Amino acid sequence: MRRSFIAGLLATLGAGRGRAEMPPTKNLPPVPVWQPSFSQPVDRIVDRISYYNDGKADFAVLRNGTCVILADGLSDANANAFSLKVLADIFAFHPDMNPTGMDDGNILVRYNHPAANVVLSDIAKAHWQEIERRHLDGLTPDEVLITPLGPNKFDDLGKQALLGRAYMFMDAQRPEIIKVVRHH
Repeated sequence: MRRSFIAGLLATLGAGRGRAEMPPTKNLPPVPVWQPSFSQPVDRIVDRISYYNDGKADFAVLRNGTCVILADGLSDANANAFSLKVLADIFAFHPDMNPTGMDDGNILVRYNHPAANVVLSDIAKAHWQEIERRHLDGLTPDEVLITPLGPNKFDDLGKQALLGRAYMFMDAQRPEIIKVVRHH
C-alpha cells in the first residue's frame, strides 16, 4: 500500500516520467562530426615527421596519419601499446591542440601528449572548399576555442588545425597502427 501511495504521489508530481522524456545523454568523450572525405598520403606524413624531429625519434603511424613519438628502444609490441595508450589519453581528456606553421608551409598539430598530426599544405589547398565549409564541424559539441579572432573564429591556420585534429579523432575512435618508423 505504501509503495502505491508513493508511486502515485511521484506520478502526480511528474517524477515518474518515462525514459523517452528524459534528455538524451551525451556521448563521452565528445567527438566532432567532421570526418574529412579525403586522406593524406601517409608516406609524405612519415617524411615530414622525420624531418621535423631531425630523424632522431622513433614514431608510430596510425591509419589517418596521427603519429605518436616513442621513447628509444621500445619493442614493436611496447611501441604499439604505448601508442594506443597515448591516443586513448588524448581522447579521454579534452584534446588541447597546439598548431604551428612549419618552415615547409605545412601545419604541425601537437597535443598535450607525445602525438601530432601534419596537415600537408598542398592537400589542404586542393580540398579547401571542404575545409572552409566543414571546419566548425571539427569542434566537439559545446566546445568553444578562444582565438585571437574571437570564440570559434578561425583563420586559415586554425581551420587546418581542426582538420588535423579531425584525423586524430578518427584514429582515436578506431585506432589502427600501420607502421612503426625507426630512426637510424
